[in-house]
Amino acid sequence: MSELNVDGDLVRRLAELLEETGLTELEYAAGDQRIRVSRAVGPAAPATVTLAAATEMSGAAATAGETVAGHPGAVTAPMVGTVYLSPEPGADPVGPVGDSVIEGQTLLLIEAMKTYNPVRAPRSGKVVRILVADSTPVEYGEELIVLE
Repeated sequence: MSELNVDGDLVRRLAELLEETGLTELEYAAGDQRIRVSRAVGPAAPATVTLAAATEMSGAAATAGETVAGHPGAVTAPMVGTVYLSPEPGADPVGPVGDSVIEGQTLLLIEAMKTYNPVRAPRSGKVVRILVADSTPVEYGEELIVLE
């Protein structure tokens, strides 16, 4: 039976990388050794936090069980990362609920691996709900904004 040698510094660096990127799992391999670091993300806590932030930000009367899944105007995250509610670093946040946007307009940024990636409006419309808080981690496919 071989002895398992765990590099504590490597585990800490990988855990920090998880936190920075918003990922929930990361695997690293070198030679025949492999290490996987993951963090448990319970479904109830993040959904509650996100909905509470969305209610506060949008002024909408969202309830804990309300969802926008499948809404034709839902703008979803194209990647995992940290979302910023501004069209570029240092700019004012996306306009309040009720503001109009045009197709192709940058609505938000998602930072992944120290790179800002724009999230553009898939169509013209009016912002009816903002579902995420600024500087929070998001998962691929998570609803960010609803346009009508």
